[in-house]
Amino acid sequence: MAEITASMVKELREMTGAGMMDCKKALGETNGNMEEAVEVLRKSGAAKAEKKASRIAAEGITRVAIKDNKAVVVEVNAETDFVAKNEVFQEFVQSVADQALSSGLNGGANGEDIDKLLDMNGLKDTLVEKTATIGEKLSIRRFEAIEGDMVVSYLHGGGRIGVLVAATGASGDAAKEALTNVAMQVAAMNPQYISNSDISDAERAKIREITIDSALNDPASLPKPILNALIEKALSGKLWSDEDVAIYEEKKSNMNFLFNFLSDAAKAALANLGLENKASYLEDKIFKGLVDGRISKHEKEICLLEQVYVKAEDGKQNVASYLKSVDPSIKISKIVRFEVGEGMEKKNEDFAAEVAAQLG
Repeated sequence: MAEITASMVKELREMTGAGMMDCKKALGETNGNMEEAVEVLRKSGAAKAEKKASRIAAEGITRVAIKDNKAVVVEVNAETDFVAKNEVFQEFVQSVADQALSSGLNGGANGEDIDKLLDMNGLKDTLVEKTATIGEKLSIRRFEAIEGDMVVSYLHGGGRIGVLVAATGASGDAAKEALTNVAMQVAAMNPQYISNSDISDAERAKIREITIDSALNDPASLPKPILNALIEKALSGKLWSDEDVAIYEEKKSNMNFLFNFLSDAAKAALANLGLENKASYLEDKIFKGLVDGRISKHEKEICLLEQVYVKAEDGKQNVASYLKSVDPSIKISKIVRFEVGEGMEKKNEDFAAEVAAQLG
C-alpha cells in the first residue's frame, strides 16, 4: 500500500476543499491515487464545499461571546433560513464566537482577521466539514470585538440581530440592566453613531446636501412662500399643461390637496425649478430653517444618545437622559450591531422552476 504523506493530503484538500481527515481516508481507500480520491470525496459529499462556492449565503445567525470586560459578536451565513434554525449550525456559530473571543483579534472591517481566525485551531477545516454535513454553503462573514469597563450583549429574533455595547464608568447590576436596555435600543432603532459629536464634518456636509436636495425634490413639503414662488415661475414660464393650470385655479384656495391632483409632470417641473435656483434658496431664512429642522430631526434618529428611549414612560426622554438617571458616570464608548444579510444580495428561490429546469 502506498504511503500517504502530509503533502498528498494537503494537495487533495486544496483541490477539493474537503477536511483533512476525509482527504486522508480517501487517499487510503484509493492507495494514494489522487484522481480516484477526488472522485471518492465527490461521491461521499465531502467535497460539497467546492461545488457551493458560487452560491449566495445570505441567511444565518449572529452569536456573541463575553468574558470579563471583552466581548465578540460574529455573523455566520448559510443559504437558507431552515439551516439557520438547525441546532448543529447554531452550535458551530457559537464555537466560532468563542474562538474569535479567545483569538485576541479585533475583526471589524479588517478582512485579514477573518483569514487569521480561519487558520486558528483548524477552524477552516471545521467550516468545510460543516458545509459537507449540513449540505449548504456556510460562510464566516464578519466578527468584531469590543472592550470596556462593562460590556453587554443582546440577541434579537433568534440571532437575526446581534448587538454589543461597551461603556466606561459602569459597574453594578443597575448599570448592567441599563446597558442591556440600551443594547435593545440599538437592535430596534439601528443608530449609526453614539452621539452627534461623532459625525464628521464631511458626513455632516453630505447630510446637509442630501437634505437640501430632497426638500427641493418634494415641492409639496416646502414652506408656502417658497412653494407659491415656484408655482408662479411655473405658470409664467408656461411649464404646466392647461389641465394642470386649471387644477391649480380650482384648488389654490386650499393648497393642502393640490398635489393629490397635479400630474407628475407638473410636480417634476416644480422640483426642477427648485433645484435650478438652489443657490438663492440657500440664502432664504425660511428655507434654511426648514433644512436645519430636518437635519436636527435626522440626527435624533441616527445618534443613539439623542434617540427617544424606547421605554420612556413620557415618550420624550432620550437615551442620554435615561443613562444619566441611572448613573451619570456611565459613558457609552462603543456599539456594534450586526443584522444577518444586511448589504448582501439574497437569492430568490423558485423551487418549482428549479425542478422543471432539472427535468429538462
